[in-house]
Amino acid sequence: MHEVKIYTTPACPYCIRAKTYLQEKNISFQNIDVSIDQQGLEEMTKLSGQMGVPVIVVDGKVLVGFDRNRLDELLR
Repeated sequence: MHEVKIYTTPACPYCIRAKTYLQEKNISFQNIDVSIDQQGLEEMTKLSGQMGVPVIVVDGKVLVGFDRNRLDELLR
């Protein structure tokens, strides 16, 4: 079982795609909406060095953006 966090905003289409993809694969994840969670935003920028979303963290490994192939690699 993987520990997955996804940092998102409601208006981000790639965030929606990433969450849908994880749900389709029955992967549980913690969703952090950085548009309303200041602590989550700070955590995300510290982890990724980025302000853009989505940022997906799988078992401590950081993926910036929704790259399905890379996400699949991290989930293996």
